[in-house]
Amino acid sequence: MTPIHVDVAIVGAGTAGMSAYRAARKHTASVLLIEGGVYGTTCARVGCMPSKLLIAAAQAAHDARRAGAFGIHVQGVAVDGAAVMARVRLERDRFVGFVLDAVDTLPQQDRLSATVRFQDAQTLVTGQGRLIHARAIVIATGSAPVLPPLLQGLGARLLTNENVFDLHDLPKTLAVFGAGVLGLELAQAMGRLGVQVKVFGVGGGVAGIRDPAIRDCAITAFNEELYLDPSATVRSVQGSASGVDVDYLHRDGAWTTERFDYVLAATGRSPDLHRLVLENSGLQLDARGVPLFDRFTLQCGDSSIFIAGDASNDVAVLHEAVDEGRLAGNHAAQFPAVATGLRRAHLTVVFTDPQVASAGLGLEQIERDFRGRFAVGEASFENQGRSRVMLRNKGLLKVYAEHGSRLFLGAEMFGPAAEHIGHLLAWAVQQRMTVDTMLTMPIYHPVIEEGVRTALRDLDKGLHSATRAMDRCMECGPGD
Repeated sequence: MTPIHVDVAIVGAGTAGMSAYRAARKHTASVLLIEGGVYGTTCARVGCMPSKLLIAAAQAAHDARRAGAFGIHVQGVAVDGAAVMARVRLERDRFVGFVLDAVDTLPQQDRLSATVRFQDAQTLVTGQGRLIHARAIVIATGSAPVLPPLLQGLGARLLTNENVFDLHDLPKTLAVFGAGVLGLELAQAMGRLGVQVKVFGVGGGVAGIRDPAIRDCAITAFNEELYLDPSATVRSVQGSASGVDVDYLHRDGAWTTERFDYVLAATGRSPDLHRLVLENSGLQLDARGVPLFDRFTLQCGDSSIFIAGDASNDVAVLHEAVDEGRLAGNHAAQFPAVATGLRRAHLTVVFTDPQVASAGLGLEQIERDFRGRFAVGEASFENQGRSRVMLRNKGLLKVYAEHGSRLFLGAEMFGPAAEHIGHLLAWAVQQRMTVDTMLTMPIYHPVIEEGVRTALRDLDKGLHSATRAMDRCMECGPGD
């Protein structure tokens, strides 16, 4: 077979890979985009979009059931599981179609459907033995579900985010293993759609929340509508033709064996690198087999290999994958000219109800890097005006700032409208705003964002300011 010679070879045509391709193409016409599986990003096919479609249906059912609290009586709320899943698949396929349309616009000579592995640092070889010589290579192979030994061997009774959205009806019962972002989003959605759900977590973590008080608040809220044990003890998981038997220690202290229609493995995702034979690349790898790289250049060591997106195991969110792909593609095309790039402030959102958001530095990093020189402010949403109006008054916000400089460092939140508040706070971090500047920003009344002002005033007090912080927010009073 005739070898292929290109300036830049990009392995993986997901979000990061497509972004890398577009960036590299601005500098050279010699770019090859290689995909060994189906086209269509993780987000569109099995991640962000189908999960949000399921969550939207669940929210509609939940709102109908709780309408009585407003004096609005809705009789006989019924969930048509087949119709719910049909819409999820229909809209999911529409989003995937947009991605496929984008791929079809690429020149045919710029794309190759093949699995590849490294032969050396500048040579890839396809499964059929064809060599691809590249001046620079971008690894953008994405991630794959992690399946612990306890859940292996369940066959068709095992669901992951790779196949759960292909169900043609909702199950009656579901055991969810993993209390992280994916596990809780899907568990709560399924529960609100009438599925009997139990969530079995490991190690006490919930939705990636770092602050212990916020985590406890979330655990309490979630347990009001579904069974959640973030530190579950499970003795065995046995599949059969009729279901899956889970033998576990119930929170009440009794060993229980319960049968579920399906098990959903939401036990994390890891970089999908095993087929690349990275040991042939000469790169230094970490304990998980991920190349060591500079997150501000995406360069692996001093090589001409770059890594982007979920494959890097850095920040597995779409906007970061886009940024990383762009940075990696630019540097690969201009190699050896590699310059440090800018990275956005950290921002993550979990689409549970209440939502979870974190912005800027996390509590663990603040405690490590600012030990003894940071303050914390907080606000509860239980009595926050607009939240109570909408019966969404659950949650807690914490904000952090540095003593002396009064620089706003970050925030974590479990509460209403966290997806929007998280953006405001991430912008404040990226703009390096002080608490004083943030407190001069306009906040309308009545809005949930007034809770941010309450938290900032509490933070201001902790920074030993002369500004007086009120014991209770006077949203409808004379102000302060």
